[in-house]
Order: sequence, then structure tokens, then C-alpha cells
Amino acid sequence: MREVIKSSDRGYADHGWLKSFHSFSFADYYNPRRMGFGPLRVINEDRIAGGTGFGTHGHRDMEIISYVLSGELAHQDSMGNGKPGGANAGVIRPGDVQRMSAGTGVMHSEFNHSKDGETHFLQIWLMPDRQGVTPGYEQKHFAEADKRGRLRLVASPDGAQDSVSIHQDARLYAGLFNGDERAELPLAPDRLAYVHVVRGRLSVNGEALGAGDALQLAKEAAITLEAGEDAEVLVFDLPV
Repeated sequence: MREVIKSSDRGYADHGWLKSFHSFSFADYYNPRRMGFGPLRVINEDRIAGGTGFGTHGHRDMEIISYVLSGELAHQDSMGNGKPGGANAGVIRPGDVQRMSAGTGVMHSEFNHSKDGETHFLQIWLMPDRQGVTPGYEQKHFAEADKRGRLRLVASPDGAQDSVSIHQDARLYAGLFNGDERAELPLAPDRLAYVHVVRGRLSVNGEALGAGDALQLAKEAAITLEAGEDAEVLVFDLPV
């Protein structure tokens, strides 16, 4: 089974300071056919104007991943991250992957770290494999060279290959493809896959996809990525 979801089919919200595309039902955007895919519940492509952001708000029982494309995202939370003396500086830049496990409950805020330039990032939510975990935070940088022409594991349940750890049997890969660069990811028959093209153009299992497009896969042996045109892509290997 495969289904192409075009960028133009996503929900869209313009709040002035925030412009957001929703791959799945979120806030005022509701599509009963787009409630998630396996444990993948949210992919929001957000653009935050300079000097603005999300004020302090709460989450619980969700694995939240932030992936910055341009600009800088400043994060503060009730675990002390982003605050003076905190464990992490809490500023996320291109190439960084941030994971926050909301678990039993966490309060946090996210702001554009620049007063002038726009911050462009993806906010990703995955439902955890169990509820009530202790809230946690990780932030790691993945060099462009490690993603060039290949899929770099950036999130996994066991922190494999120095990826961030999530409370779900899911794996997230990031890759950069151009020209004749090509990669293949084998899939187990009982797994789902979701491919989201962040920017550029890319052929995925023979399907031509552009920025914001996605491909849902089930019961396929592998994902093949090729014919990239300045493409950046995220690939989710998910349980049913």
C-alpha cells in the first residue's frame, strides 16, 4: 500500500506571527482521514516571525521532536532547560534535533531566538509506547556531511548510532540528496513507513515528490530515494 499526500492537501493556519502547515489534524484543522499514521501524530511545518513564539504551555504523554531548517529556536521548560544554570542551553539551530518526552507533564515555551529573521522548523509528535514516563530532554547536532547521500539515524528507541532516544519503537532518519546520490532503507513486512520531503525534489519508490509532499507506505520491502534536486528528507520507520 502506498499513498502520496501532496503539500497542497495539508491544513494551513496563518496567525500573523506564525504560519503553519499541518500534515495531520491539528488545532482548527480537522481531517478524519488524516489523524496520524501509526504512532506518528503530528508534523507541523512552522515559520515563526522574529521576536515571537509560543508562550509557556503544557504537554503530557507525547514524544516531541523539533527539527530546525533555518533560523534559531529558543526553548525553555520546567525541567530547567534553556534557563541559566540549566542542563541544556535550549537554542536549536539547523542540523540540531531536539527531543522532549512530556511524560507525566512538562511546561515549556518556544521562541524565535532572533529579533529579525524568521525561524523555520518542523514540530513532530509521536505517541509514546507507554504513559507516565519521567519527562526528559535531549539535543544533538547531526552534521550535513553525515546526511549527504545517505540516511542518518537521528531518533530511535535505544539511542543507536548516537541518535536521540524516544519512548516508541520508531526510527527517524534524515538525508540530503542531489543528482545521482541514492539510498535504500529495507523495511520489515510488519512495519509502516512515512517519507516527508522537507525541501527540494526527490523520487521515492518511483513517486516524484516535492517540498511538503509525503508518501505513506505499508507492506513494502524497502524505501528507495533517488533523483534528488537539492532535497532534504525525513523517513519514519514505524510500528503498525
